[in-house]
Amino acid sequence: MHELSIAQAILETAEATLRQHPGARLAKVGLRLGELAGVDRESLAFCFEVLVRDSAHAGAQLQIDWQPLTHECLACHREFPVRDWDRRCPGCGAGETRFRSGRELEVAYLELEEP
Repeated sequence: MHELSIAQAILETAEATLRQHPGARLAKVGLRLGELAGVDRESLAFCFEVLVRDSAHAGAQLQIDWQPLTHECLACHREFPVRDWDRRCPGCGAGETRFRSGRELEVAYLELEEP
């Protein structure tokens, strides 16, 4: 279950920021998670909850911003979600597209509560 190690890395990132804000408390972590990241959202949320439950971060929340697989059409520049691995543009039918999102796995923001 690599979601546990990802949750631990998220908390380590938050703790590095907290060291720069003595006395602050972690309230929320915003995470961008792409469809192709290979991470189960529910497992990750569960692991995060377990890690913070009996810690100095008790009550901290994990907000996951799901990023679907999207491409951009090189002909008409329409951005669209890819369904069933069909990368053809639903607007003009062109097959020449480029990847736009869906691989993300990054801490987008931290909400801290100051003392």
